[in-house]
Amino acid sequence: MSLRAPLSEPHHDGSPLYVPEQPTEIGDEVTVRLRVPRETAVDEAAVRYLRDGEPRGVTAVIDEETETDTWWSATVPVWNPTVPYRWVLGGGDVGYAWVNGAGLFRHDVPDDLDFMLSVAPLGPDWHAEGVVYEIFPDRFATTGAFARNGNVPDWAVPRDWADLPTGRGPETPRELFGGDLGGVEQHLDHIERLGASIVYLTPFFPATSTHRYDASSFGRVDPLLGGDEALASLARAVHARGLRLIGDLTLNHCGSAHEWFVAAQQSADAPEREFFYFDDALPGGYEAWMGVRSLPKLAWGSPELRRRMTEITRRWLEPPYDLDGWRIDVANMVGRYRELAVTTSVAREIRRSVGGKLLVAEHGHDFRADLQGDGWHGSMNYSGFLRPVWTWLRGEELPEELLNFFWSIPIGLPRLSGENVVSGMRSFRGGIPWDRVLHSWTLLDSHDTARFRTVAGSREGQLVGVPMVFAGDEIGLQGDWGEDARRTMPWSRPETWDGPTLDGYRALVALRRSSPALARGGMRYAHVSADAIAYLRELPGERLLCLAARAGHEPIRLPLATLGCVALETLTGGDAEVRGDVAVLPHDGPAFHVWRLT
Repeated sequence: MSLRAPLSEPHHDGSPLYVPEQPTEIGDEVTVRLRVPRETAVDEAAVRYLRDGEPRGVTAVIDEETETDTWWSATVPVWNPTVPYRWVLGGGDVGYAWVNGAGLFRHDVPDDLDFMLSVAPLGPDWHAEGVVYEIFPDRFATTGAFARNGNVPDWAVPRDWADLPTGRGPETPRELFGGDLGGVEQHLDHIERLGASIVYLTPFFPATSTHRYDASSFGRVDPLLGGDEALASLARAVHARGLRLIGDLTLNHCGSAHEWFVAAQQSADAPEREFFYFDDALPGGYEAWMGVRSLPKLAWGSPELRRRMTEITRRWLEPPYDLDGWRIDVANMVGRYRELAVTTSVAREIRRSVGGKLLVAEHGHDFRADLQGDGWHGSMNYSGFLRPVWTWLRGEELPEELLNFFWSIPIGLPRLSGENVVSGMRSFRGGIPWDRVLHSWTLLDSHDTARFRTVAGSREGQLVGVPMVFAGDEIGLQGDWGEDARRTMPWSRPETWDGPTLDGYRALVALRRSSPALARGGMRYAHVSADAIAYLRELPGERLLCLAARAGHEPIRLPLATLGCVALETLTGGDAEVRGDVAVLPHDGPAFHVWRLT
């Protein structure tokens, strides 16, 4: 069996078609199901799972046969809070093979790509079904309060709204354009018309930079943004529209002007002294994030730091602010320093403190080890989505930074085929519970990256996870790297907006929010080649076929019997042509199409 005919491969994922009921407590027994296409013969199947770290096996039986598939099922006991498992097949066409999160293998495989059951409560429904809109407050919109009050802090370098950010230089983190939370509130109509349902604000705490990841306090809102009442007012307005609001919190570090760090420097006896890593052997005498001295690292070995941070995390989720959750900055580094490794326990403690609110971790590489327990609900999916999509859709002309250096790798951004891209995406869906996949953000860019339009000049379709849009993407803003991408929204210059791009965003966001299968459905590939990727998103009540193409390609022919349908209803893009018992998909590109299978 070849990856070019993936619908002939046995398939399993954690979606409801394959795991009808999720476990809720230790002692549950869970039925898992394997789909084997009728064209592929399998003589026997079993599930291999772990109990207290030791492999166990349970024999599977055939429980359903349809015109297209044979379904095997097995019952797995939930002995531990998380249970890794994978399928083993024997005989027939496949011989000896394993099925895990990365696909089918005819050799023994390690455990890190296994499927995983978890008894942790599921993430919030509103998040899995939503679309996130990211706002960098200083650059989104302004009420003009900053210009009127004249209270420019000493650290700031004032800029006019129409200016471009300097991007690189000593003034870069200090360029103040004057965006505020009142400006966000004034433009909620735009967000609502776009169709986004979740507003994500990068930090709103006072700081000595406009990115505000160097907080000088976690106890109040920056007066430059309008202060505490501006956040309370914004939260009321957001919730009145039926939208959600999440903030951005740095658990890994604070700013060197933070009241805790100032107290710690002033006295070796201060209780805050244990919040940081003071060491005369280090530059500046203390550990800092990536060596940046304005960002001292927090020491999570301190019980008092834990108490204060969990209290802060909870406080902003309560009235009058009522935030619906947090994005956790550099979550991969929280609680990790030399011999200290308490990231998992920190995530678990923070999750307990926020109740049913959302926690999404920023993580720039392999996030899976941090998403296996009852901590973060999901991750910003840079490794399993952004990077693969960029390598598939990158243009010929790239910013110099991406030509020479890409995400800590001094080789640059390669251009890969669809086969390689799909293999990478599948790998990052293995090794974590399916719910963590659903609650991770499928982002094409962010305030920390180049704009996707600059990288590729086109758009990718919906894959599994929660879509995240960085404010300005929808109107065609560009940017060669993170700081350059933090451009102001040109509200007064609508003639500069890319109208077709905005219309396209609205249509895709509406489609995503109208479809249960796009929010929660399984992910099964129908065709993968260098320039085209077709995949199915499936729930018991809805089945969609999606086709993303980066260029023109040979027409894709899929038998209707294999798809399990008699017709394809076009939801977006072009029509599929039915010729007898075969569906012929459009071969133009770049393009994105979605059909409902009926």
